[in-house]
Amino acid sequence: MTERLLRRRGIAPLLSSLRRPRTSAIASSLTMATRQHNTDSLATPSSIPDPDTPSSYKPLPPRWSAIKSAKPFSDFLTDTFNRQHDYLRISVTERCNLRCLYCMPEEGIQLSPPARLLTSPEIVYLSSLFVSQGVTKIRLTGGEPTVRKDIVPLMQSIGELRQDGLRELCLTTNGISLHRKLDDMVEAGLTGINLSLDTLDPFQFQIMTRRKGFDAVMRSIDRILELNKAGAGIKLKINCVVMRGLNEREIVPFIELGRDSPIEVRFIEYMPFDGNKWSQGKMVSYQEMLDIIREKYPALQKVPDHKNNTSKTYQVPGFQGQIGFITSMTHNFCGTCNRLRITCDGNLKVCLFGNAEVSLRDILRKENNGEPISETTMKELEAAGLVRLEGDQVSEREQELLDIIGMAVKRKKAKHAGMGELKDMKNRPMILIGGATHHSNQTILNSSKRPWLGIPTHIFSGHGPTTTQASQYHSSRQHNLPSSKSTDQHLNETKPISPSLSTASDPDLPHLNASQNVHMTKIDEKAITTRLATATCLVQFTNPRPWTLLREGRTKKGDVFSVARIAGIMAAKKTPDLIPLCHPGIGLTGVEVDVELIDPPTSSSSSSSSASEDSSVGTHGAMRVLATVSCLGRTGVEMEAMTATMGAALTVYDMLKAVDKGMVIVGVRLLEKKGGKSGHWVRDEQVEGV
Repeated sequence: MTERLLRRRGIAPLLSSLRRPRTSAIASSLTMATRQHNTDSLATPSSIPDPDTPSSYKPLPPRWSAIKSAKPFSDFLTDTFNRQHDYLRISVTERCNLRCLYCMPEEGIQLSPPARLLTSPEIVYLSSLFVSQGVTKIRLTGGEPTVRKDIVPLMQSIGELRQDGLRELCLTTNGISLHRKLDDMVEAGLTGINLSLDTLDPFQFQIMTRRKGFDAVMRSIDRILELNKAGAGIKLKINCVVMRGLNEREIVPFIELGRDSPIEVRFIEYMPFDGNKWSQGKMVSYQEMLDIIREKYPALQKVPDHKNNTSKTYQVPGFQGQIGFITSMTHNFCGTCNRLRITCDGNLKVCLFGNAEVSLRDILRKENNGEPISETTMKELEAAGLVRLEGDQVSEREQELLDIIGMAVKRKKAKHAGMGELKDMKNRPMILIGGATHHSNQTILNSSKRPWLGIPTHIFSGHGPTTTQASQYHSSRQHNLPSSKSTDQHLNETKPISPSLSTASDPDLPHLNASQNVHMTKIDEKAITTRLATATCLVQFTNPRPWTLLREGRTKKGDVFSVARIAGIMAAKKTPDLIPLCHPGIGLTGVEVDVELIDPPTSSSSSSSSASEDSSVGTHGAMRVLATVSCLGRTGVEMEAMTATMGAALTVYDMLKAVDKGMVIVGVRLLEKKGGKSGHWVRDEQVEGV
């Protein structure tokens, strides 16, 4: 877009201001000191004598005046380890238009009543309070901040705090709807964007986020780069949470994003939060990521980091972009942490992984009888002198807020708990903290427009699904995603479970009638309940070739992991066509298929549990398939879960049989079943010897 068009849209003046360095509190003091010097120095001599001319005086240099008058950093925001917290992250909503695996529990979250959440005037007020104490950077997070209806006016109000010392106004987003609001946000003062994107494969995107939207995210990235070419100066960072078995094969393609574009891709170690089913086995460590990258780019170079950087920065020589690693799990950066967080319900968190919180909302609302403060109410409180006044004066309520903030900051620990403790600690789901946390039916992107994407399109050819099948998959997946309601909510909304039907047949063999003939079980009088089933199986390799190819991502037929997952989902939906006595027309509410590469056993495996695992994996490694199917209906989905595992396993065999015709599919079994007359059943692996 040309500068003339930007000017016509009212953005050019902002872009010009973005090119100029933003003034800090000291810079503002320098300006004021210069003005004071220009008006007063002729009338009032400086008190500093010139050593060469004792009888005369020189004016006090403006920089000296600024340094002498500059305030020390706020004690309220300085902890006992002398860490100065000048970076504030504010969650502005709990809502999100995606359901990412690592961020939100599968069943969704219980949203807070609107009255419990901070209003826009309250957010602006708290932002102003923190800026007055030395905060120079504010980042708006969620949920997904762009789904908040008044996000642009809110950013405009916070952007006005630049005159008080705010230097950076940033946004963390999944990019789904960003491209529609980006121009207005830049005009409001947006300086940086962290965009969450965990895959460059449209199918994988839908699996990992449980929603569509890959194309919309790409449009947002394109728009940011377009504005930056016109001089917008937006710092763009793409955050990718790396999870074993899902997207670690895409680390190198992600790096290609920065070959010809000034994009920093940051790989994040998978972190534990409530409901995201974290396990150490799913986490790919920083060192392992480095090893993967150096196999392709051995000349990878370390870049000096700022003292408060959360990431370790690298660069491939010749690339415009950079690579970062956020190593919260293996190499914490707590010693230089300068971040504080305010949740959307008004609680202050001094550590992302800490579960201690204090409510700023409740203190702020004391003057309004505990009710949310609107813009009109805020003006009335200001007029009455009950909230922050001009200058250095503070109200009683503001002093109470500062005291609470100061006490919370002083209680901040030297570092968060280790990996072993974090997984067992109670904490909010990531979606409620704000901050690690992605529309069209077009499935094959125009690579000529974005040659740096490197999107694997091979999954549409050969033995993968056709474009028509891909479109059908997108459509069906949209309708079969888990509801945001929790299982408990569904159970509360349905009828109680009724007694089973009385028949003359053996109750343990319901598919046989009184005459011992096969029939389809009657379910019309059964209660509608939430039902879930999880099944698994293994595809054992009989030579080392398949494991090596999968580990290196060099399979000729395409992405085995993604195609197998899609096959499993399709198989679950086709179960009634394959199993004669399964009931058709079950309204599946969710199908999740995970395909994971299992390493060959090592000589160090000595414990009984590891020995059992090694014997099932085989000598040369294996692929483990895990499928979970849910529905809201009158019958269970155990067969759908096991059919899904077999569909995925057979696809793995089909795509690898050229290098290993001896593969064996073993251990197909149900792991868990919920709902219905039999209630909750879980397989006891130790008792059953599996």
